[in-house]
Amino acid sequence: MADETSSDTSDARDKGTESPSVGETLTESYERLRHSTDSAELSDVARAPLPDRSDAAAFSRATSLLEAVAGNKNTSVEDRVFLASTMPFPNILVKLSEDPEPSVRREVAKNADDKNWLAGRLTKDEDDSVRTAALLNPRTSWKMRLEGAQDPRTAPEALEFLGGLGVSSEENAPVVLASMVRRSVALNPNTPQEVVERLKDDAEIQVQHAAQSR
Repeated sequence: MADETSSDTSDARDKGTESPSVGETLTESYERLRHSTDSAELSDVARAPLPDRSDAAAFSRATSLLEAVAGNKNTSVEDRVFLASTMPFPNILVKLSEDPEPSVRREVAKNADDKNWLAGRLTKDEDDSVRTAALLNPRTSWKMRLEGAQDPRTAPEALEFLGGLGVSSEENAPVVLASMVRRSVALNPNTPQEVVERLKDDAEIQVQHAAQSR
């Protein structure tokens, strides 16, 4: 019996799906995985290749079950980090954005498939490394970038990036918005001095003045 079970599990992974109990509905599978304490089973589901999108029912089922796995704290941190860094699906990323482990939230914050509101929410995270990752994410809105540039908690790494918007990065950025962010960086007490010195020579006069007032 054990060999048959092992074979069934292997076959299911090869097909890009978990091996549910016989006759188990999606809801039953979801709830079982959401409360499972079997880290090996949870890892199998987390790491299994997804079904082809052409099989809409199987694909939808698999992504729903990944949400259950993502929200289960018995899923290893390594597997949650894997999902946070590789999954493009909002339901899974939202679940992982609330994870108690900063390393998991940080990978969500880096994910280029984030919705801008999700990346923006993570710019307010309690963990500095998560906030920094979110501010560096190109999906983050200009409103949240501006607020990050004004926040004295913002890390020097993020301020250096924000201080180059429209100049050394994202050269085609909206001129007004980018200059507003750079001006706020110039006034931020946590901005590295070399960034302030660079902003003294900024093309926009209001950015120059802000940097020179330091």
